[in-house]
Amino acid sequence: MTKLIVCLTGMPGAGKSTIADGLKSKGYDIINMGNAVRTEAKNRNLEPTGYNLGKLMLELREKNGQGAVAELITPQIKNSKSQVIIIDGIRSNTEIEVLRKYGTVKILAIHASTSTRFGFLKQRGRSDDPQTKENFEERDNREIGIGISNSIALSDETISNNNLAKNELIEHAFKIIESWIE
Repeated sequence: MTKLIVCLTGMPGAGKSTIADGLKSKGYDIINMGNAVRTEAKNRNLEPTGYNLGKLMLELREKNGQGAVAELITPQIKNSKSQVIIIDGIRSNTEIEVLRKYGTVKILAIHASTSTRFGFLKQRGRSDDPQTKENFEERDNREIGIGISNSIALSDETISNNNLAKNELIEHAFKIIESWIE
């Protein structure tokens, strides 16, 4: 059976990582695109600030092509024993094309309003999360600049995460993914 590669896409703070974390218990392998960039930053002794990680992500894409971050995670996909792999944080169609070499790709977009996303990010507290509206808007613009809106537009399914409880969001995603398993 071919691997099912589920790509979670959506603007920062929409709920992708919440879904990925919630689906670990279902036996799926979870691969986080941002963690691939964070690992690369660590290898280069860069502090994992929003600015540094954003700059590194753009630099990787500039040097190695728009699919560069997806290329960083291909060893994890190849080594995965799971038939379903969740990729948290797809940002461009080129990344999706890279992943198509390793299985059947489905795209699940998570939408949330700007105020909902900003609230989630402020609560989350990762080193690269924006704490001001200005940083938040800069990050959104960077994501849009690398083509995230295209992957969202081409999604196979979409979840609106404005008024869902955490368990409802995860369950909704799980049902969609289960319907994709052949």
